[in-house]
Amino acid sequence: MAIAVVTNAAYLPDKRALTTVTVTASSSESPVPDYFQTSTELFPGPTQTGLPPFLAQSNPVIFGGPQATFVPNTPLQVAETISGEGSQQNIFRLMGNLSPYFPNPTGFGVDEFPLPAGANISQVHMVSRHGSRYPTSNSSVEKFGVAIKNSTAMGNKFTGALSFLNNWSYILGAEILTPVGRNELYSSGVLHQYQYGGLYNPETKIVVRTTSQDRITKSAENFLAGFFGLGWGANATLVTIIEGNYFNDTLAGYDNCNNSNTYVSAGGTNATNAWVNIYLANATERFKPLVGNFNLTASEVYAMQTLCPYETNGLGYSEFCNLFTYDEWKDFEYSIDLGFAGGSMFQNPTGRAVGIGFVQEKLAILNQHYLTSADTQANVTLDSMPSTFPLNQTLYFDFSHDTNIASILTAFGLVQFAQFLPTTGAPANQQMIVSHMEPFGARLDIEIIKAPHPVSANRTSNTDAYTDTEGPATMYVHFILNQRTIPLGASFPACGNRTDGWCEAGAFLQVQAGGLAASQYEYACFGNYPAVPYGLLSDGAPQAS
Repeated sequence: MAIAVVTNAAYLPDKRALTTVTVTASSSESPVPDYFQTSTELFPGPTQTGLPPFLAQSNPVIFGGPQATFVPNTPLQVAETISGEGSQQNIFRLMGNLSPYFPNPTGFGVDEFPLPAGANISQVHMVSRHGSRYPTSNSSVEKFGVAIKNSTAMGNKFTGALSFLNNWSYILGAEILTPVGRNELYSSGVLHQYQYGGLYNPETKIVVRTTSQDRITKSAENFLAGFFGLGWGANATLVTIIEGNYFNDTLAGYDNCNNSNTYVSAGGTNATNAWVNIYLANATERFKPLVGNFNLTASEVYAMQTLCPYETNGLGYSEFCNLFTYDEWKDFEYSIDLGFAGGSMFQNPTGRAVGIGFVQEKLAILNQHYLTSADTQANVTLDSMPSTFPLNQTLYFDFSHDTNIASILTAFGLVQFAQFLPTTGAPANQQMIVSHMEPFGARLDIEIIKAPHPVSANRTSNTDAYTDTEGPATMYVHFILNQRTIPLGASFPACGNRTDGWCEAGAFLQVQAGGLAASQYEYACFGNYPAVPYGLLSDGAPQAS
């Protein structure tokens, strides 16, 4: 086992390499390599902003009196009355990857334990999703806005619950962070300072990685402002890895995995569409008498439902939210679960391959070596240099996308989330729930823990943590997704059925040694194989020929 215990927190092997490429949080004072440049941004992607929110003027939610209790917005207005919603239920936790950040409310099957006496966290590896954003360019919700504008311009009138569409217009931006998205990452930085600030050596400067896309870079900057303060440029150097087709970037691994963007990976979209036509059949019929001569199908109704989280995140409130029942919101969540299962995880032929480059990078750090061969989409130029891929930091912060993190979980082989999801409705004891795994601002924290003795696999408290006090010091790996432990033993028998969900580091590394082969990276990403119907794949790799 080669996991190193870093004793000089966050020390970089060659600080001189950083003295010539220092980049402040706001500007670059001297020419620097492209991968250190954050202002002016290179390869930022679309950056269209929307109209600013004006919730104090536009919020129609009833604010008290005899009919309702005053519930202030915080900052989003999420206190609407939804048909069928119970007192402890909240539709904004049923919006899959469009949910504003919230910690996993139910956990992944194990309880949380404090560190036993004498144990220490020696290293943490975080990969975070960006914060809440506007819709992607040319999205279904944008197209719906165009369709409504054209319909009303031709004199069509909407009635009843849809009469607001007569004066409604689509005013959202595209792809960049919303105000609450900036806050989500700033708050995450503050949280991580409280959780792991003790690992940082203020005499050093850490390397942090992001993609070049604007919302990812801005998420990293907001996080660092929360973790270090507004002067974070003195504490961290931000490496921006180009995000674009055919560029090697493990934080956007699909860009150099061709088949992840072709018809062979369409199973998730197909599964979602099949479920949408089932669960929105009643809503479509409910709305048809209210749309005049507008051609309403389940696809348009799904766009209306999708506008609820997007408008709420962008404007603070959306009139689309209370058009749907609580059960229809549960079904909306499931539509996104299906999309992730078949689009980015175990029911997709490139599920493992898209995330395997990131996994190989983490294993390289744990095994104390650089990456010098192009076996995956890892950027070996950056991953072979101490200035961009240091091996002995105590804090590693990376910033990525929801589907990429889902594929990272798949590439690690967390088969706890491989359960087949049928297109006819949610199964019992569903494990893979996207709102619990990939809301806006989601984060996976991987802790490396050193204990003075083996920690009991069956501990129930700190008083029974060590049953072998003569045993040697032992290293452990601990996965935490959205502030709840993922039990590694549920996916890897070699880790054992531990009550704390940890895994001995040696066993973990031995399991992960087979990850690259399991991903079938070259064949999965660039091979010529047929598409198979959703449901025939279960291991995140192409079907055996």
